[in-house]
Amino acid sequence: MVGEAANGEEALQLARTLNPDLITMDVAMPVMDGIAAVRHIMDERPTRIIMFSALTQEGAKSTLEALDAGAVDFLPKISSREQMGSSAAQLRERVLAIAASGPAEARPAGARPAPVPPQRSAPSVARPTRRRNGRGGLRLLVIGASTGGPMAVQKVLAGLPADFPVPVLVVIHMPGSFTATYAERLDGLSPLRVSEAKDGARLEVGSVLVAPGGFQTRVVQEPEGLAVRVSKGGADQLYHPSVDVTLASASQALGGDAMGVVLTGMGSDGANGAAALARSGGTVWAQDRDSCVVYGMPRAVAEAGVAERILPLDDIAAQLVEVA
Repeated sequence: MVGEAANGEEALQLARTLNPDLITMDVAMPVMDGIAAVRHIMDERPTRIIMFSALTQEGAKSTLEALDAGAVDFLPKISSREQMGSSAAQLRERVLAIAASGPAEARPAGARPAPVPPQRSAPSVARPTRRRNGRGGLRLLVIGASTGGPMAVQKVLAGLPADFPVPVLVVIHMPGSFTATYAERLDGLSPLRVSEAKDGARLEVGSVLVAPGGFQTRVVQEPEGLAVRVSKGGADQLYHPSVDVTLASASQALGGDAMGVVLTGMGSDGANGAAALARSGGTVWAQDRDSCVVYGMPRAVAEAGVAERILPLDDIAAQLVEVA
């Protein structure tokens, strides 16, 4: 059954009576706003919810609050007629992907999924002997994600200690107007220092850089140490930022001293970069199906045979601490 609500209160009532598989929700609405509606729905009957948000700083803050309340994904609100067709196509694709992936019912925000044993894929890529420098031999951790990624990345970073000995670079499919606000939010939730990456920024122990939306972020080895180069990507590149681009650059700059973790997301971005990293001796992990909002990107990595570990989201931070 399909229903349409004019405000958050009506959405809550329809969620009770229709028991929908998925809800699309605006943020700014009369009577009850979208964030409050998400909280009520997730308390009463956890349901997968996609938010529509304005591409502004305030829109970013509201969207992140809605995701924290339990929404699984968001799409920008498009007002121009020229872009309406593209926006509708994105919505259809997102709805179908989320509906087809993961558990039949969404879990309340912060709920732990049923435990599943760690899995290992059968590696199909020949790896050189990994070099070992320092405590765990790693000099960089790259985390990539898309749909469902903002909260997944937040969970991983919140689980890393302040003395985590490896710099972290986060690449997530997110509009440019959102990434600075997202980095600021992560900075308040993680023991590590988090900021949006700027061209030339250093990758340093104790810090996390978030790749800015609308650009490509590459890892480079400079005389002073590791850094990022942020630049406009090519028109032939689907994602800006692209996990493939960043992982491939990490493999070139660091080889076996780099690690990539691919989390929930639509599509296959990250699979090619992960394969390049594995070929150079680096380490690749992927999130498991049961804990993903959409098992697309991690699935592509697993099926490529380059994931050394396939793990539930809740186990990733602890295992990163063990190997770093």
